[in-house]
This record gives sequence, structure tokens and C-alpha cells, in this order.
Amino acid sequence: MANSVSRRQFIKSASAAAGALAFNPLGSKAFSESGPRPNILWIVSEDNDPFLGCYGDPNATTPNIDRLAREGVLYENVFSNAPVCAPARFSIITGVYATTAGTMHMRSTYRIPLQFRFFPQYLREAGYYCTNNAKEDYNTIKPEGVWDESSHKAHYKNRKPGQPFFAVFNIGLSHEHMIHFHELKDPDQLLHKPEDMRLPPYHPDLPEIRLCWANYYDAVTAMDRRVGELLKELEEAGLAEDTIVFYYSDNGGVMPRSKRFLFESGTHVPMIIRFPRKFQHLAPSPPGSRRKELVQFVDLAPTVLSLAGIPKPRQMQGRAFLGPYREPEPENVFCFRNRMDERYDMMRSVRSRRFLYIRNYMPHRIYGQHIWYLWRSPATRAWEKAYKEGRCNEIQSRFWQTKPPEELYNVEADPHNVHNLAGDPAYADVLKKMREALRQWTRANRDAGFLPGGWMMDQSRHTTPYEITHSSDYSVEDVIGTAEMASSLRSSDLPQLVERLGHRHPVVRYWAAVGCAALGEQAKEAAPHLRELLRD
Repeated sequence: MANSVSRRQFIKSASAAAGALAFNPLGSKAFSESGPRPNILWIVSEDNDPFLGCYGDPNATTPNIDRLAREGVLYENVFSNAPVCAPARFSIITGVYATTAGTMHMRSTYRIPLQFRFFPQYLREAGYYCTNNAKEDYNTIKPEGVWDESSHKAHYKNRKPGQPFFAVFNIGLSHEHMIHFHELKDPDQLLHKPEDMRLPPYHPDLPEIRLCWANYYDAVTAMDRRVGELLKELEEAGLAEDTIVFYYSDNGGVMPRSKRFLFESGTHVPMIIRFPRKFQHLAPSPPGSRRKELVQFVDLAPTVLSLAGIPKPRQMQGRAFLGPYREPEPENVFCFRNRMDERYDMMRSVRSRRFLYIRNYMPHRIYGQHIWYLWRSPATRAWEKAYKEGRCNEIQSRFWQTKPPEELYNVEADPHNVHNLAGDPAYADVLKKMREALRQWTRANRDAGFLPGGWMMDQSRHTTPYEITHSSDYSVEDVIGTAEMASSLRSSDLPQLVERLGHRHPVVRYWAAVGCAALGEQAKEAAPHLRELLRD
């Protein structure tokens, strides 16, 4: 194939990366300063937006996390780079966008270049005891030497006396499966009652949806109890005054139209960080404060390293938002969505403090494509049935319809993202600015999400997606430019799309074909050219 990277090229680049890593990029200077280093504890829940009392949610019962917020710093604008766990967790553990490495599809095991190290490796080299209890789900093959221990028994108490620790405890009590048929409780067994639930405007008022919402808030309360247990354990061990505590969720969720989608409900997550008195000098503001600065998951790795006195490694794309190596807040953060389990789609988003911009690269596909795991919830099935029976209003119906090429939301005025401003002349300048920000970001990071899944799998047998998009014969401008044209739904672009069906590079030909498919009947004249490509 025109874009293949030879095995020799791959071995050569991997050897060069290994040689670079043989020289410790951190040096000893980062650890020569006297004074204690903080322990760092991560408490990570699954699949929840800020469904918490401290974030103002009237449905929530979360006393332990609310207390943590009073004692710590609450971040209002934190975003999971992907709206689902595995690609999000890759971005966390490496400090690299999954789209750069080619690990953006949900459930994949593509290899990554050696220089994309997992950040606990740097902490271990610096003397930290690193544990993970217990979910990993990094969406790639885990290298050796990441953790001192990663299991359901992993615990900071197993470290050597006086050794600083970085410990992760993952809580699965709020995971999506809690609203599946086999997990649902009857209303009389619930703390939160279905009739009391405040529904978002995109959900129809159906008994199944109310029941799932109530069950989910009970799951969040159970998760909160576990947070309280972990905090109590830390205090009883006499370590609370030596430990910086992070609480956050691994992605948004979990009702239909949240997890897996780039709306606020899929990417906006809670984050609270508590600094003990000993390390208040590392805090950005006093206990009980709230911060609006933009944070994304690729920022977590460089931030933890900074708190430990370690400068950011060159390959990391995030920024440290705390510690001695703190970097300025960006104007935007970026999120992505590609294949989700068995269904292909592709979206990218740009989020500023005020606006959310979404680009749909496959607008001819509906939002609510059937995904087996998502359909295990009665809420999803009831909503689909109500739509087919004509019982949904215009806002509630959109989930079951094709997408516009672009979406723009004022999240301050429209937190549920139901009023698309992309066609409003009053917001034309905002739209243009955010569109350009995405255009630059996809090119600068050589976004591997534009590679067709099957083709990428075939090409990656002896290389990595990263090497493919960085090879000399890969034209990122031709590929992304064609994808942008293909997703714009302009019939006037058809002659150019037909011309690009004959492009030398298969990925450009692929996106030209996608563009013809998106135009549907308007692209009939492209049919002979498309038939020729059936043998491509």
C-alpha cells in the first residue's frame, strides 16, 4: 500500500526511541531539593457527570464528596478527552491524545511508540510506590514496569517505610451497567424516587427513563459512600496530612445521549483536589474555592509529575495545571469520538469556557446507532420506541436522526446542548474561530482517527498508527481536507469528491467515498467511479 511503513523503518524508530529513554530525561536535579514530597491519592469513579450536591445537582445525595469539596478545590470545567473509558484512560496514563497515538477506537490493542511511556514509570524512577486498584483499560498493550502492584489487593500500605506513594482506587459502583435490566431496583427499594427526578429536555418523560435515572442516582450515592471509606482509611492511617487527594470521574454518563457522545453530558466530569496544610503552597486557591480554568485528561499526567517535582517529558501533549511546572490555561480543550464498540462514527469537539463546538465527520449516520451494550438499558429501548411511535417532541427526536455537519452551543445558557447556534449569524465569528481551532488541532496532532479502521488494522501489523500518520508519504492536509469536504454536505463539492476518488492515497479515496455516501441521491453521478473502487 502507498502509505505502509516498513518493518525496518519501525525497528529503526523504535531503537532510536529506546536509546533516547536510556538517558534519564529527568536527571537528578528534580529530586535534589530537600523537603518532603506529597503522597498522591486518586479516587476515580466511573461514568458520571457532576451528579453531585457540591456541583448544585438537586437530585444528588453525596455527603462525602461534598465534604471533600469544602476541604479542597472544586474544578468546574474538567473534560474527559473521550466520552468513554478506554481511550480516555489512555489519554490519562500517557498524557498523549489517543488520536495522536491511534488508540481512539473503543476497545483496541494497537501498539504505540516506545516514547509514549505511562507516567507512573517516571514516578517509580523517582522513588514513588505506585499502585492501581484495579481497573486499567488503557486501550493498548500495557508495557512492563508501570505499577509496583495493580490488582484488587493493590494498596499504598504495602510500600516501604517513609516511601512516598501514588495510589489509584477505581470505583465501579456508578458504571453504566447499573442501569441495565438485570441491575435495576424497583421504586420502593430506592432512596431516590422516579417521580422526583428532574429530566433533561432531550429525554421524554417515560416511566423507564425515570426509573433508570433514580437507580443511577442511587448508584452515585453508593459510589459516594465508597469515597468516604477511602478518605476515612487515609485519615486512620495518619496519612491525610501528607497526601494530596484527587477525586474525578473517568468520563460523563451514563443515561442515553451522554456517554459515547461529545455533548457536555458525555465529556464534562467532576474533579475535586484536596491539599493538606503541609502542601497548601501547591494549591491554586484556598480550601472551599471553585475554579473555572479549563482542564482536560491529557493534563493529569504532567500535573501529577509536576506535584512530585518532575518536569513534563517532551512527548506529553497536556499541560501541568499545578505544581512548580504549572503552565498557562489554554483557550480551548479538545475531545474526540470514533468507533464505539461495533458502530463506526467520527466526531471532534472544541470547548472554551463558554462555547462547545462539535464537528460531525459522518453526518449521514444518526446519533443513536444501535450499540448492544447501550441497548441493555430499558431507558434506551423505551426512548427509541417512543420516537418510532411519534411520542417525542422535536428536541427529543433528534437523537434518532442524522446529524448536522457542525454544532455550536452556548453552554452557559444551554447546558444540555439542545439549541444549535451553528446557523445563527449572530454567532458566525464564534463558529469560524472554533472551526479554525479544530482545523489546526487535527493537523498539528496528525489525528489518526481519520484512518479507516480496517485499513489501519491491516497497515499496523508491523508498525503503529502513529508511524503511519507521520510517514513521509502521508499527506495530512489531503486526508483531513477531504474529510472536511466530505462531511460538509455540499452538493457543489461533488466534482472534487469524484476527482479525489482517484487520489493516489487510499485514505483520501476513502473519505471521498464517505462524502458521496453522505450526499446520497445527490451523488448519483459518482456511482460508476464508486463501483470501480469496490476492488480497491
